[in-house]
Amino acid sequence: MAEELIFKIALSLITGIGSVTAKSLIAYTGSAEQVFKEKERALRKIPGVGSILARNIIQSKVLSRAGKELEFIHKNQVKALFYLDPDYPQRLLGCSDAPIVLYVKGDPPLNSSKSISVVGTRHATEYGRRMVEQFIGALTDRGYRMLIVSGLAYGIDIQAHKSALRNGLPTVAVLGHGLETVYPSLHTSTAREMVENNGGLVSDFISYSSIDRTNFLRRNRIIAGLSDATLVIESAKKGGALVTADIANSYYRDVFAFPGRVGDIYSEGCHFLIKSNRAALIESVADLEYVMNWSAVQSVPDAIQKSLFYDFTPEEKLIVDLLRADGDTAIDLICIKTLLPMNKVSPLLLNLEFAGIVKGLPGKVFKVI
Repeated sequence: MAEELIFKIALSLITGIGSVTAKSLIAYTGSAEQVFKEKERALRKIPGVGSILARNIIQSKVLSRAGKELEFIHKNQVKALFYLDPDYPQRLLGCSDAPIVLYVKGDPPLNSSKSISVVGTRHATEYGRRMVEQFIGALTDRGYRMLIVSGLAYGIDIQAHKSALRNGLPTVAVLGHGLETVYPSLHTSTAREMVENNGGLVSDFISYSSIDRTNFLRRNRIIAGLSDATLVIESAKKGGALVTADIANSYYRDVFAFPGRVGDIYSEGCHFLIKSNRAALIESVADLEYVMNWSAVQSVPDAIQKSLFYDFTPEEKLIVDLLRADGDTAIDLICIKTLLPMNKVSPLLLNLEFAGIVKGLPGKVFKVI
């Protein structure tokens, strides 16, 4: 099994061979291992190969590097999913340029029944961050337990991951480098939390690959390919989010864009997508449901179940009982009505949020989920 995986990894490392040609080679020869055992003359006859690629395969020295990658995988509890494996992301199989090997850290539900990508500018405004938080919160309120996909970058990406974590949704980051590191390093703790909470990290780059801009653009195809739909929340006229949207369209996946204020630099990209019919305008979860033909799931029983099994402290129970009786309540009023100081109420609310009992709303307002 390990020897077979070495050949699969090695095939993905040969210069000049992309995923399309690699799949063609496997289809004609029968396996990744057989590709390396074929005669050069036989390889030249395979459509899309030719004499140069055939010579590259015969003369390649990638097996030793593949062996080192296998050691890294075993040492760091990374899974290498081959495109013919049953647990390889099925949505990616519909993309011609999907990687033949995908590296995964954690145990994210890559074949979740529903999955969306959330992308946007690295220079997110308060409006953009609020839209992400409110939208993912609304998905949770509607009972969805879908996978949230993004790229772990600054701005909209990291907001999407953090919002998913706060709402108890699995979230996966597609990296533009190997799984030996996290870039940017400031997001390492969030990445770790994702892995620990039914999410994870994925990449088609081997360990210790160079970190450069072209790699991040290349990984955008996986962000688009892992999802049923891509949501663009704030983008300038040019940027990675628009690249991801174009790729999603090329895969015949749905694309949505949130409108912004006219004249705002980070609304121009979204407005361009909408005006050019490259994306549907979206303002709420209802818009997503209408286009995708999705139906909400009743989420109240799950919230009740969480409450039944949560071991409340007396102060936490006091706060939850208040929110159940009064509905959405500002933190100041919570302090007044419970007679608890602010420095006591804030950490209690944070604990209840992490437990999935309460949810924070804009303006420091809280409600029971």
